[in-house]
Amino acid sequence: MADERVGAPVLDYTGKVVLVTGGTKGIGAGIARCFLAAGARVVVCGRKTPDSLPTVGAAEAEFIAADVREVESLQALFGEIRARHGRLDVVVNNAGGAPHALADTASPRFHEGIIRLNLIAPLHVAQQANALMQGQEEGGTILFIGSISALRPSPGTAAYGAAKAGVVSLATSLAVEWAPKVRVLTVSPGLVRTEQSHLHFGDEAGIAAVASTIPAGRLATPEDIGNACLFLASPLAGYAAGANLLMNGGGERPAFLAASNTD
Repeated sequence: MADERVGAPVLDYTGKVVLVTGGTKGIGAGIARCFLAAGARVVVCGRKTPDSLPTVGAAEAEFIAADVREVESLQALFGEIRARHGRLDVVVNNAGGAPHALADTASPRFHEGIIRLNLIAPLHVAQQANALMQGQEEGGTILFIGSISALRPSPGTAAYGAAKAGVVSLATSLAVEWAPKVRVLTVSPGLVRTEQSHLHFGDEAGIAAVASTIPAGRLATPEDIGNACLFLASPLAGYAAGANLLMNGGGERPAFLAASNTD
C-alpha cells in the first residue's frame, strides 16, 4: 500500500506552533529562524526581553518572558501559549549553557546551578509540553538540545557535560513513557559558531584554528542545528524516537594524529 505521506510538503510548518526555549540568541535564535522560514508560528522565551527577536522576512518570533528554572514561570509560559494559540506542536528544549570553571575550585552551589539549568529545567519544560501535547489529536514532538560534551571529556565544564549526558538518557526514557502521542529526541551539536564564540575560542585566528580540527573544515552554524530540528520534528522522521542526532561535522581529529611522526 502506498504511503500517502510520500511526496508531501513535509517541511512545511504552516499552521504549526513551535516553542524554542532560550531562542533569543545563539543556537536558539538560529533554530527559531529555521522554523519561521518553514512557516511556523514561533514562540521564544528568556528571562529578559531581548533588543531584537529572530525574524525571517516579515515573520517574527513572539517573545514570552520566562525563567525555565522556575516551575511557576513555566506554568505561566505554557498557559500563555495555550491561551494565544490553543496548541503546541514542537518544543525545542534549547535553554542552557555554562561558563568555564574547573571542577576542583567551583563551588557546590555553582555545580548545582549548572545541573539545574541544563538537566532539571529541560525535564520540567518537557513535562509541561507533554501535558499539553497528549491532549492534542496529532500529539507533538519534543527536541532536547544536547551537546558533544555529553559524549567526550568536557574539561572546564564538567558539570555541564554530565548534565547533557543526563539529557541524552532522559530523552530515551521519555520517548518510551510518552509514546506514541509525543515523540522525544535529542540533537547534539558539536562546536557551533555564535556571537559568543570568542569566549571559547579567542579571535578569528583562534576560531579558524579550531575549525581546522573538524573534518567538515568549519564550525557549525546555528542554522545547521535548526535544520536538523526541522527534519526531526517533521513526518520525514516520524518513526524516530529516543534517538540522538550528532551534529559535529565528522567529529574532532584525534590528538594522536597530530602527535605522530610517522607518514
